[in-house]
Amino acid sequence: MPNSVPPLLVGLLDDAAMFPPRGASVGDALDGHREARSSWYASLVGPLLVPADEVGALWSRLRSDPEPLAIGLVGPLTVVAGALVAAGDQVDIRHIEAPVAKRGEDPMPGLTAFRTLAAGRAGYAEVPLTWGLQAALDVLAAARADGERIAPKFRTGGLAAELFPTPVELAAVICACRDRDLPFKLTAGLHHALRHTDPETGFLHHGFLNVLAGSLAAADGAEAADVAEVLATTDAVPLVEAVRSQLETERPLWIGYGTCSVSEPVDDMRRLGLLFPPP
Repeated sequence: MPNSVPPLLVGLLDDAAMFPPRGASVGDALDGHREARSSWYASLVGPLLVPADEVGALWSRLRSDPEPLAIGLVGPLTVVAGALVAAGDQVDIRHIEAPVAKRGEDPMPGLTAFRTLAAGRAGYAEVPLTWGLQAALDVLAAARADGERIAPKFRTGGLAAELFPTPVELAAVICACRDRDLPFKLTAGLHHALRHTDPETGFLHHGFLNVLAGSLAAADGAEAADVAEVLATTDAVPLVEAVRSQLETERPLWIGYGTCSVSEPVDDMRRLGLLFPPP
């Protein structure tokens, strides 16, 4: 298919269909992922994210399925470690993702274990936006400077209100990564382009377009307070203008995020005039 995805958006979405709230089966997730990877927006979509405790079901399915598959393994460190041992040659494990601490815990011991597990491969260490964050970012930045292919991952949503950082909190960590020349990944809650309140839960969700525009502003030297304003707005016009002007450049800072529905952000980007299918 022709590449109709501008450079700024390439690889923005990892396919997290197997994770809540969708929770697709292995078969359904594989079918949906391969459909997306053969679509006109294929270059927008990264690997299929697989819960590390589901690798047995995945390997069983792939024994009768010769098509190559790129995945990211996600889960607790010990479960990811076991999945790496059990992995066959049916898949290309592009990266691993694992939390290094619970909220309020010291992230350093988990970060040390994560670096050992990720040795020689790409990995995203999920660091809570609480105590110990700055020191963890210093360690990750130093590790990347030494050639390790690791980066931080931050949670921007979930099943509890405290898992949704405020615009000020998220802007601060984006700028902290910028100041350390440290790319980052996000997970959860980024279901739509614009910041909005979920009518069922009442949780205030970040918009992926807000984050993209905020990352562009941060990369251009904006202060955290200015980035927070971008993250907090619900006005699509300035966000679309800021993003549209940079579509032909590579995306700075933000590696991307996992979404349980690839079609929803694609539909939003088409509606806002940022993504166009080929004629």
